[in-house]
Amino acid sequence: MAVQTILKDAHRQRLREEGGSWLRRKREEAGLTQKELSELLDLKIYTFISQVELGRGRIPFERYAEWARALKIDEYEFATKALSYYEPAIFDIVIAGKGKRPDASA
Repeated sequence: MAVQTILKDAHRQRLREEGGSWLRRKREEAGLTQKELSELLDLKIYTFISQVELGRGRIPFERYAEWARALKIDEYEFATKALSYYEPAIFDIVIAGKGKRPDASA
């Protein structure tokens, strides 16, 4: 069990780091510094942006739309991409359609 937990944690961390790299690219494409993005998002501590980009933090679900607008990204695109990095199991079920769909007649 311990080995499986370590592997899951390593995979989760790798996904967060990949997500952070994606966010950094999107921020740079939007022509924003970390400080400018934090100001747009009304974050009191701009180093939060750095933590997210390094894979050490994550964006709260309820703020996805704000981040998408600040980065000039379609909200759906942003949310699906963020879910693929932060919540891959939910992404697989809801977005990628790998889960079973409920019976429409039920």
